[in-house]
Amino acid sequence: MDEKRTVKASKFLSLVLRHDPGRIGVALDEGGWVGVDELLAACAAHGRRLTRAELDHVVATNNKRRFAFSDDGRRIRASQGHTVEVDLGLAAAVPPDVLFHGTAAATLPLILRDGLLPMARQDVHLSEDRETAVRVGARHGRPVVLAVDAAGLAAGGGQVFRVSANGVWLTGPVPPQWLRVQPD
Repeated sequence: MDEKRTVKASKFLSLVLRHDPGRIGVALDEGGWVGVDELLAACAAHGRRLTRAELDHVVATNNKRRFAFSDDGRRIRASQGHTVEVDLGLAAAVPPDVLFHGTAAATLPLILRDGLLPMARQDVHLSEDRETAVRVGARHGRPVVLAVDAAGLAAGGGQVFRVSANGVWLTGPVPPQWLRVQPD
């Protein structure tokens, strides 16, 4: 599978498994899972033919590890980032002292006023390293990195943190007092 087709398939799978499963007539279960055979048949029926080997390749080579197979390999789901309601069944976890969030410079005034909000997603997404946050922020313009006092927010603010299968930390809204803008 060439790189262009892999990227195209990954973007389409993100759309279906995170935001709009109905676009191809599939339904996610409460945990966000859908049967692989059902997904592949629905993709083909909607002009997006994908073989199991190609699906395996997309999952294995996605640098953000956006997708996960069930232990038996018969179901697939997005690791996080859903706008449709799912319960990923992730246990609460103790976060590192500091987590990071990347955003575009244009959104910084709103974030400093309102804090980090999940927007259309179910959770706020945070990373353990600054480099990932820079890459995320750069998708929408000049990146700005915010440090989140995760330890303080968990202890003093009672915030619950969970970590997805691909290492993204998930939590609810983060009030502005728990944020610090990182220097370039």
